[in-house]
Amino acid sequence: MYNSEDIIHQTISFVKETLANAEGGHDWFHTLRVYNNALLISKNEDVDDFVVQLGALLHDIADSKFNNGDDTIGPKKARDFLSKIHVDSAVIEHVVKIIENISFNKSLEHEQAFKSKELEVVQDADRLDAIGAIGIARCFNYGGFKNRPLYNPEIAPKLNQTKAEYKASTAPTINHFYEKLLLLKDKMNTKTGQQIAEARHIYMLGFLEQFYAEWLGKL
Repeated sequence: MYNSEDIIHQTISFVKETLANAEGGHDWFHTLRVYNNALLISKNEDVDDFVVQLGALLHDIADSKFNNGDDTIGPKKARDFLSKIHVDSAVIEHVVKIIENISFNKSLEHEQAFKSKELEVVQDADRLDAIGAIGIARCFNYGGFKNRPLYNPEIAPKLNQTKAEYKASTAPTINHFYEKLLLLKDKMNTKTGQQIAEARHIYMLGFLEQFYAEWLGKL
């Protein structure tokens, strides 16, 4: 019988090492915040805590944005690692399914193929880190990483994007608020996620109001 605490410690070490040189919005500290969010949400949900913890720790082990758009690398890395440390096969399958289905662009497909309470918790935990003050910081960090303009009034946000359109977008960073971040509040799965998201959503609206006022020289 595996020791779940030891497995978690080994996974943390693996993720820290793997993400040592990752972009600042998708690094170990992002993973740690998602992990802590997931632990918080789990307190009010009937879930397998071990699956939630592993799913949160491994959810961004190889984000497709940094792997030529390949969605298969992350799940494969997670599967190989968990198999190597002899995690139960049913747990591995569940964790891999979480990684395969957690992303926002996956939700742009007509129907999510896999559903579980554990996925809902990890998905909410990840989405919470994409909004509020940290969400804003991560958004601009990634925009800088991709050398995108902060804002261009002549380029309107593209709403109701398909998965392919979303993944191919090179729009200014401000557009991302309308194409993703401001949509997340209404996509939360759990009551705890919804409550936290509400306050973070309001914070982003205030930021945008200030941004436009400064852009126009009103403040």
